[in-house]
Amino acid sequence: MTWDIVGKRKWFLVLSAILLIPGVVSLLIPPSLTLGLEFSSGSALEVRFQEQVEFTESDVRLVLDSMNHPEAIIQVTGDNGLLLRTDTLQEAIGDRPSEQSQIRDALTEQIGPLTPEGFSFESVSPVVARETVVRTIWASVAATIGILIYVTWAFRNVPNPVRYGLAAIVALVHDVVIVIGIFSILGKVLGIEVDVIFMVGLLTIAGYSVNDTIVVFDRIRENVARSVNQDRPLPDVINASLLESMARSLNTSLTTMLVIVALLLIGGSTIVPFLLVLACGVVIGTYSSMFVASQFLVMWDRGELRRLLPRRRQAT
Repeated sequence: MTWDIVGKRKWFLVLSAILLIPGVVSLLIPPSLTLGLEFSSGSALEVRFQEQVEFTESDVRLVLDSMNHPEAIIQVTGDNGLLLRTDTLQEAIGDRPSEQSQIRDALTEQIGPLTPEGFSFESVSPVVARETVVRTIWASVAATIGILIYVTWAFRNVPNPVRYGLAAIVALVHDVVIVIGIFSILGKVLGIEVDVIFMVGLLTIAGYSVNDTIVVFDRIRENVARSVNQDRPLPDVINASLLESMARSLNTSLTTMLVIVALLLIGGSTIVPFLLVLACGVVIGTYSSMFVASQFLVMWDRGELRRLLPRRRQAT
């Protein structure tokens, strides 16, 4: 008995809506994302005290309040460490030491000594943060346009090749929005930040999603060419193509997930957000290539997308 994947496309669209809605709602609630230093500007200080030092978050808060930084975000980390986020700290001016040096000295005097390498500092100005945001947006737009052009050109021998390009973009946007929504929720619940590494992961899963979609589309193209003289409906061709390519897609995703899980177990904490992006992207990308992009082709071929527009006009 053949599994009618195409016939159940409405259920897959409902599942996509269920995955999308919580993240979209979270994005609509300010702050949409917990932005990292590269996007929000400010200063980050990583502090590590010696093992015998005992302190609480309240102790650190008192020190920072006395340094005129009540806005500081304090996060206690393992190994007797702290991660501090403040507004942009001032550099040294003449004989006046920098604010980072003053904070380090105050923490040492009022709480306890630091380890030999127990202090690191990073600062990003608002101008640099704005430039990073603008460049990220332009990079995403350029990548999307490039993908559309490439997929349309690659499937130029298939009827209506632009549909394949647009279907790949629909699946890509579907994956990206779900992942961003997940990190919006994680930012509100666990304080996980969105930084440049997150954007690298997002572009990586975009490439993975498009690659998996092209694999499925390539099988559809082969079967369309074979069925030219058979007068076989496109939905039947797509359903057969999905069944033929499903094992390959699942095996590829499984082996990729095994590597990601291994890196999560042996890698450092600094790459955990990046790996979480990849893990979410692999699962969602595999789903969308089979159950979103291909269903978009079927809906377009059957005129289901066009039928949505008159209903909208009547409703308005």
